[in-house]
Amino acid sequence: MKIASLVARYLLGIIFVVFSLNMWLHFIPVPPPAEGSPAAAFMGAIYPTGYLSVVKVLELLGGILLLSGRFVNLALAILGPIVINIALYHFFLVKGGYPMAILVVILAIVALAGRREFLKSLLAAK
Repeated sequence: MKIASLVARYLLGIIFVVFSLNMWLHFIPVPPPAEGSPAAAFMGAIYPTGYLSVVKVLELLGGILLLSGRFVNLALAILGPIVINIALYHFFLVKGGYPMAILVVILAIVALAGRREFLKSLLAAK
């Protein structure tokens, strides 16, 4: 499990670094959502307000922290809500892109499973 968690952490880090940098460098073409769709309305709300820029900076920070191996718990805490939002966006708004969303969720779960002490501290009732 330790090796699987390490591989998942690195893959998740690469995914978040690459796709966050893509927002500014545009090296991977991303088609816009269909005009008038819920996904287009959502992107129309978060893109011009700067909200998406903040999310992308957090993705970049989390990805770098995962790849560096330092502050992995912090990286997983930052990226957890982002992973959930990515999955919800693909399942409810786009209704497509399922393989990548599922991959990111599985990688996050496997990376988190390798951090048992972090999970215990998150779920501890005090």
